[in-house]
Amino acid sequence: MKKTSYMHKRHLFAVLFLLLVVTFLFARNPAETPARHYDFFHAKKQMDRIYYGDLRVTVYCGCAYESNSKPNKIDFAGCGFAPRKNANRASRIEWEHVVTAHNIGLFRRCWHQEEGRSARKNCEATDPEFAIMEGDLHNLLPSIGEVNGDRSNFMFSQWTNSPEPMYGSCESIVDFKNRKFQPRKEVRGMLARISFYMEKTYGIQLSKERRRLFEIWDKESPVNAYECERDARIYKVQGDHNPFVYAKCREAGLI
Repeated sequence: MKKTSYMHKRHLFAVLFLLLVVTFLFARNPAETPARHYDFFHAKKQMDRIYYGDLRVTVYCGCAYESNSKPNKIDFAGCGFAPRKNANRASRIEWEHVVTAHNIGLFRRCWHQEEGRSARKNCEATDPEFAIMEGDLHNLLPSIGEVNGDRSNFMFSQWTNSPEPMYGSCESIVDFKNRKFQPRKEVRGMLARISFYMEKTYGIQLSKERRRLFEIWDKESPVNAYECERDARIYKVQGDHNPFVYAKCREAGLI
C-alpha cells in the first residue's frame, strides 16, 4: 500500500513538473523563442522583435512611427510627408516586400493555377517554399501604406536626379505609366543588398540591367548602423544573416 502511495506521489510530481515546464515555455519572452523562418502571416507577428527604437522608420520616406500595431502614429510632420491621394491608407504601416510577391511567385507553378483565388493566395495555400520566401524577414520593411500600394509590383529604377515630390517632401517617386519606382537615395544600397540576398537564397534572378543598377547602388550607398542593427535583430529571430550586409558591417566596424 505504501509502495502504491509512493508511486502515486511520484507520478503526481512528474505531472506537476511537466505542467511547470510547459507553463514556463509559453510564458517566455517572444524575443527568446527559437529562431526560425515564417510564412508572411506569422512573419508580421515578429516585427516587434525587430522594429523598435531607432529602427521604427519607414523605408521609402524616412518617417518615424510609434507602433507596429494600429494606430501606428506615423510622424508626418517630422518627415515632411503628405498623402498623394489616399490619406486613410497613408495613415498605416504596411510590410513592404522589397522583392515583390509577384516577382517571387511569377515563375512558380502555383502562380498560374489560381483555382478560384488570386495567384498569390493560391501560392500561399499550396506552395510551402513560396510561403517561406514571402515571409522572409530580410525582404520585409515598414512602409507607409499608400506608398506601398503605389509601388505595387513595379521594379526599382532610377531615371532622374531631381525627383519631383509626390508625397510632400519625400523623395521616393513612382512612374505609373512605365511601371517604375525610384526609391530615395538613402536606402538604395540597402534595397540592392536585399535583392542580392533574395537571388542568392532563392534563385530569384536579376536581369543584367537590374544587376548593374544595384551594383552601383551598393557602392554609392554603403551599409550604415541602421542596416547592421536590423540584420543582427533578424538573425536572432530568423537564424540567418544577409551575407551581403553582414560581411560589410564587419568590414566597416559596425558590429
